Amino acid sequence: MKPVSHLDSYRRHATAGAPPIPELTHPWHARVARPDGYDLHLIHRWHQAPHVAAFARRAWSLPRWEEQLRGQLDGDDVRPLLISWHGRPVIHAEVYRAARDVVAGCYQARPHDLGLNLAVGELAMTDQGLVRSLLPRLTDALFEADPHCTRIVLEPDVRNKRAIRSFEAGGFMVADEIMLPNKLALLMVCPR
Repeated sequence: MKPVSHLDSYRRHATAGAPPIPELTHPWHARVARPDGYDLHLIHRWHQAPHVAAFARRAWSLPRWEEQLRGQLDGDDVRPLLISWHGRPVIHAEVYRAARDVVAGCYQARPHDLGLNLAVGELAMTDQGLVRSLLPRLTDALFEADPHCTRIVLEPDVRNKRAIRSFEAGGFMVADEIMLPNKLALLMVCPR
């Protein structure tokens, strides 16, 4: 077996597999979101909520969400997750390979870089410190699951001050302001 080297994340010819599924510790739990039933309906409802729709811009129909989740699960670029806190699903997350995403056009992405999209589904669960509590555990679990990964990125809408404060408190630093197809965003980075 070839020894793991963090230098592999810098090599242009290096390739990375599908994003890992993080193994979180109590009171957190992450699992792959299913493209049907409870998971589909929950993710659809959460993305209709004004506090999520305002920044995520994915207030899609139920069939569109089903297509999105099936596409993510059929490919190797994104893993959709439901993250629970004390057994209750509270966050829809996507772990993605940043080098294979549109964000890679805005910075020098390395093959093993991971990206995160996070949405706290219920308005009543916002401002409870969930994201700032989760992020250090989540980033540690992702670095553990992919030893070649040297950084994790987020790209929140610049107007989403609540999320930006939570991301900073959770260990991410602002690297740059970037223009993405659907938003002006901050590139935020958490190094290994």
